[in-house]
Amino acid sequence: MNDRPRTTTTYTDVDTHDAEQYAAAHDGWGVYARYFHSRLHAVTQQLAPISGGCLLDVGCGPGMLVRHLTETRPGDFKVHALDQSPAMIRAAEMRLRDTAGVEFCVGAAEDMPLPDASFDVVLAMGVLEYADVPRSLAEICRVTRPGGVVVVTMLNPHSFYRLVEWGLFWPGLRLLGRLEEALGVPAAQRHGCAKTGIRALTVRGLGRALRAAGLEPHDLVYFDLTPTVPPLDRLARRMNRRWRDHPETTIGSRMRGVFGTAYLVTSRKAS
Repeated sequence: MNDRPRTTTTYTDVDTHDAEQYAAAHDGWGVYARYFHSRLHAVTQQLAPISGGCLLDVGCGPGMLVRHLTETRPGDFKVHALDQSPAMIRAAEMRLRDTAGVEFCVGAAEDMPLPDASFDVVLAMGVLEYADVPRSLAEICRVTRPGGVVVVTMLNPHSFYRLVEWGLFWPGLRLLGRLEEALGVPAAQRHGCAKTGIRALTVRGLGRALRAAGLEPHDLVYFDLTPTVPPLDRLARRMNRRWRDHPETTIGSRMRGVFGTAYLVTSRKAS
């Protein structure tokens, strides 16, 4: 499959209500909650060998990852949280209002208002699909110190789940919505799925982009391993709740990559 635009939900221009809805999606037993918990476990594993330092969370959203880090590794990292949405930054500030030492900044991944070589660790979770990848990675490399670690995630366009979701399930919802419109079904009751034109890169494509930016990938993990496809996955994830207590079962290596709805790549900037 070629790297090409895909469909999902963006959080570029949001208000406070949207930001809180995004945060609420981390809870419960639904599709998004499982995805977020699996991603959190994957990135936590990658950070485990790192003793501390200055850490930047690019696209921090409402601060869920930052809160987790400050709670589970208090004092290890001096954290800087950046997001291009002022509403997301406000939500993050509220969520972390009792946590000292976290700095917040509004800015885009492609043009971060931060000094060169400022961070030992840079995270970009669920960001690159919405951004100009070459520009964003160049900026990430710029603000990373020599020898620093960069951890990024990307939706997996080669997974069974995404192939069905993007190629069949969402187009089917849109077709059903148009049929319902023709039949006079009220707009609020119609099915549908918005198009956003995000871009999900393959593992090979993202690897090329990382190297072009000056970062050398050295670890690849697939997460949110999902053998079922939409809409069956919603029922399966609610019935099997083992993933909440055993998130390690939701991540895997290359051999299980076809089941990972997304993947994580850890890179290092040359010293």
